[in-house]
Amino acid sequence: MEQHIYFTPDLFRFLEELRQHNQRDWFERNKERYESAVRGPFLSFIGDLGVPLKKINPHIIADPRPVGGSMMRIYRDIRFSRDKSPYKSFVAAHFQDARGKKGATPAYYLRLEPGRSMVGAGIWRPEPGALKNIRDAIVADGKRWQRVTRAADFRSMCGMAGESLKRPPAGYDPTHPLIEDIKRKDFATSSPLDERQVCGPGLMKSVLEAFRTTAPFIDFLADAVGLT
Repeated sequence: MEQHIYFTPDLFRFLEELRQHNQRDWFERNKERYESAVRGPFLSFIGDLGVPLKKINPHIIADPRPVGGSMMRIYRDIRFSRDKSPYKSFVAAHFQDARGKKGATPAYYLRLEPGRSMVGAGIWRPEPGALKNIRDAIVADGKRWQRVTRAADFRSMCGMAGESLKRPPAGYDPTHPLIEDIKRKDFATSSPLDERQVCGPGLMKSVLEAFRTTAPFIDFLADAVGLT
């Protein structure tokens, strides 16, 4: 695969300054920097990701459209938040399975943020029906679940992210050997990226390697929620 540098360190400088000056007038004065150092390169990366991602999972969409595509809006939804800061201090993209709906469909995720960049996979806060289906799938095929989540490359690259219930969910055996997995409220992984990776020529390779490593996890979740 041909290597390409998408981002310069100004990506992180811009995001750090945005965190410190999270106001509309500052953002408007620096809109050109946002376009050249953040949004433009990110859309270019998403566009180049499409073909190799299809080889890992033909159902996952990498959509480089500026509006309505995989790149998430930098504008925060402040309607129900005490924090009225208008902008996120990170940029992210969500690559979803085209066969399902948000909240019930496994996806890949890429987040670029000073000191907290990462590649993710899975379903964050699945809706109740999907959550029950995933838990039932773990009970029904615990061997496959362990094969997926206990694999050496998976454990070395990924950490399970999110929260768990304090007590076993109703209807599940509290002595089940996989009860700690069944108690999860989020079925997602996180793999860190450092700033040298993000701004270096191997970013695409690193992201695809993380996607490839978590592909069996995505496949398990897709089967569990009935996409196959």
